[in-house]
Amino acid sequence: MSTLPWPSFWPDVPERDRDPLRDALADLLRHGVILGDEGAGRDAYVFVRDHYHAHVRDYLSPLGLELIIEHEPALIQARPVPEECQLLSTFTKDETLLVLALWRIYIEVRSEQTTQAAIITANDLWIKWRVFFEHIEPPGITALEESLTRLRRKRLIRFQRGEDTARPGDALIEILPTLARTIPFESIDAWLERTRLYEPEGATPTGDAEALELKPS
Repeated sequence: MSTLPWPSFWPDVPERDRDPLRDALADLLRHGVILGDEGAGRDAYVFVRDHYHAHVRDYLSPLGLELIIEHEPALIQARPVPEECQLLSTFTKDETLLVLALWRIYIEVRSEQTTQAAIITANDLWIKWRVFFEHIEPPGITALEESLTRLRRKRLIRFQRGEDTARPGDALIEILPTLARTIPFESIDAWLERTRLYEPEGATPTGDAEALELKPS
């Protein structure tokens, strides 16, 4: 029995629902997201959506977290509502640039197709990087995979390596809507203003954006 004080709504939660509710809250605080279209996340998603969304919202509000429930794709997100993006300050420079690139790609894809998922290959990401950050060398495949794995743990993307290990550029990246909400730029101009912070002074172009394969580092 915990010695910590429970939320005021706790007496209204039936005994059978307390452990699932604690698990759902723990997932939201640990990952920021419950993905409702895979595995155990489906049960947690339906549980919160249908019965405890008000309880979870009230619990998260004092933490500065906004509860978002989305039906397509099925997910629940505890989105930080800061004055500005605090997520970027916790990342390395390369990870920050990766998040910025994925945000721009997501916005471009969704502007063209509103019903399909934003799925790209690692090659697509590499080429887009060279367009977005002309003077900044993209990370090698090993560093890129490490960064993508971290974003997957935060449930900002899904990431699946290709079947052919000799072709790392075939890896698939699904950019989840959680990423765009976590860094909610109001416009492309706001995004450009952020990206300029990382451009080196007096830089020259680093190469051609037509490359088709990521090379192992």
